[in-house]
Amino acid sequence: MNNKVVVIGCGNVGMSYAYALLNQRTYVNELVLIDLNEERIKGEVMDLNHCLAFAPSKIKIKVGTYDDCKDASIIVLAAGANQQVHETRMDLIYKNSVIFKDIIEKVMKSGFNGIFLVATNPLDIMTYLTWKYSNLQTNQVLGSGTSLDTARLRYLVGEKVSVNPKNVHAYVIGEHGDSEFVPWSNVSVGLQNISAFLTEDEMEQIYTDVRDAAYKIIACKGATYYGIGMCLVKITNAILGDENTIITVSAFDKDNNIFISTPTIVNRNGVSHKIFIGLSDSEKEKMKKSIEVIKQAIKLVEK
Repeated sequence: MNNKVVVIGCGNVGMSYAYALLNQRTYVNELVLIDLNEERIKGEVMDLNHCLAFAPSKIKIKVGTYDDCKDASIIVLAAGANQQVHETRMDLIYKNSVIFKDIIEKVMKSGFNGIFLVATNPLDIMTYLTWKYSNLQTNQVLGSGTSLDTARLRYLVGEKVSVNPKNVHAYVIGEHGDSEFVPWSNVSVGLQNISAFLTEDEMEQIYTDVRDAAYKIIACKGATYYGIGMCLVKITNAILGDENTIITVSAFDKDNNIFISTPTIVNRNGVSHKIFIGLSDSEKEKMKKSIEVIKQAIKLVEK
């Protein structure tokens, strides 16, 4: 089976994904890099290929063109303007919508019929636009969503209660942005509800730290990329390995005609289906707010 991945946009995020992929046992057997700066990508490919002697998986890595998209299993979209200090993810919407229209038109001309995995912000809107521009089925388009926010949440809860984050069962859902939230009513450590470990004030502080993590990292070092690189590898392996793994990816919500993050089963078809989670009344209101934020943002670029 052809497990070919094409990365379009090889800045910090694209290359962190490529390097994380190289360091993990993966189903990917061919990795193609596409970027406007072709000379730099030649150097990136050389550098990555020199790691193969010590890599856990054999992967063919090369500089590519849009013709390489034709038989790709997954195209990872990491192109676009970077979020600057004092910018929100939504501030990028106009710049990145123009960039995506051009990219996706070129991809679809190749005959591509695989899965788009979107990593560019504003994430939910760019995922929606990828679907609209490509005319692919909704299951073939997904975004990294709140997978990184969920990883941050599990890490912070684990640190607070001195438990391995892999044993923290929690999700961040909604928009990948300032209206995202934690449905604490569903959070558990092992099988015990989080209320046995944390006070409401502690929960609120952890939520704030998760929501604002990107801003703090950008203020310190200019960009975030290692975390999302790891999340993209997890999603890639869930797809190519047909794993039926539950991940908070940004997937199509037919009731609202948007892409938004909730726990979702990911497999070889891309998105299989969303997992229903019961929300408290206050959490339902937060979800409605998040849905509205995404809807209003979509209206801005569809005018």
